Amino acid sequence: MRIDSHQHFWNYSPETHSWITDEMNLIQRNFLPQDLLPELERQKIDGTILVQVDQNEAENHFFLELAAQNPFIKGTVGWVDLKSDNLEERLTFYKSYPVLKGFRHIVQAESDPYFLQNPAFRRGIAALSKYGYTYDILVYPHQLPAAIELVQAFPDQVFVLDHLAKPYIKQGELNQWASFIQHLAEMPNVHCKVSGMVTEANWKNWEFRDFRPFLDVVTEAFGTKRLLYGSDWPVCLVAASYSNVIGICEAYFGSFSADEQLDVMGRNAERVYGL
Repeated sequence: MRIDSHQHFWNYSPETHSWITDEMNLIQRNFLPQDLLPELERQKIDGTILVQVDQNEAENHFFLELAAQNPFIKGTVGWVDLKSDNLEERLTFYKSYPVLKGFRHIVQAESDPYFLQNPAFRRGIAALSKYGYTYDILVYPHQLPAAIELVQAFPDQVFVLDHLAKPYIKQGELNQWASFIQHLAEMPNVHCKVSGMVTEANWKNWEFRDFRPFLDVVTEAFGTKRLLYGSDWPVCLVAASYSNVIGICEAYFGSFSADEQLDVMGRNAERVYGL
């Protein structure tokens, strides 16, 4: 299958989605399955992983309903309070919904660069592998040292790095981020989504060559067995169309073997998320 490992849906609310600034007014509206399906059909994408936006459990149930109604949603990544005393009770509850594959927390919004070292949060991470859940890491480059320590502490947990850790593509700042990525990739339990790049570039004036050095780094570090294509739709729309985004990935990996392309464009997502 060809899998888009990272996309979102929401019923837009200015209060709930305050991170969607006026600069991003293009996506200040509802985005639902009927909006994405034509794009998937055009690009011959067989399924998607629907990923958390809001930090509440109500969104989990919204996603589960959407997945039940739309077979192309092959898995969801939700949110649960990993610091909660009743976490295992919640994880037990969610095991009755096999389409829910994992969880994430919006760590990039945390002011503490070492939030990932919080003891209560780490107790939550420790519970995930027991229940067979993945954890998506959403951080900025300056938070990567804490992410490295986290994945080293939990070698049996499956981790997926979102958006290459949002490197400073617009500024062309490569070296420190690259060093962190290389260190992170030394842990075999970590995978990386080839996603979210266009929103870290110049939204109005990016070129394919802007992304190549960053793609070179993650491809060398993780190899094609641990990279997952993701569109980050509809967030990507502030800078690029769906076809632009998948085109960047397909252009870069176009010279790789057919097997390697199949891995990045779907097989790795199938394996990592247990589709």
